[in-house]
Amino acid sequence: MNFWEKITGSDLTREYQAFDVRAAALPADYQAAWAQIKTNLMPYGNLSGRNLMPILDGALGLLEETASDGQSVHDALGDDIKGFCAAIAGGEGAKGFQDKWRNQLNKNVAKKLGRLGG
Repeated sequence: MNFWEKITGSDLTREYQAFDVRAAALPADYQAAWAQIKTNLMPYGNLSGRNLMPILDGALGLLEETASDGQSVHDALGDDIKGFCAAIAGGEGAKGFQDKWRNQLNKNVAKKLGRLGG
């Protein structure tokens, strides 16, 4: 990956499109689960989303493997896809970029208020 690709994110776009091509080969119920996984993992991504690429690759690999074994989506992921995504992203309560920004803002405000009040 060169500097320009990293800045523009074109490498991520190609990788993301490759994931969708792989997912298109899956049965319809697996494709629906893939769409839900992508949606539920996005809050755990950093600003660029680079941290999600290995997680998405692993989740798609799991779907591909279970589909080839003839298992159902329910057998692979269970009832709670949102909980599955939270678990693979680092557990319930994993910090997303919004949480990090919120914490930084709170720290900055607390510093300012400490200077004004002291």
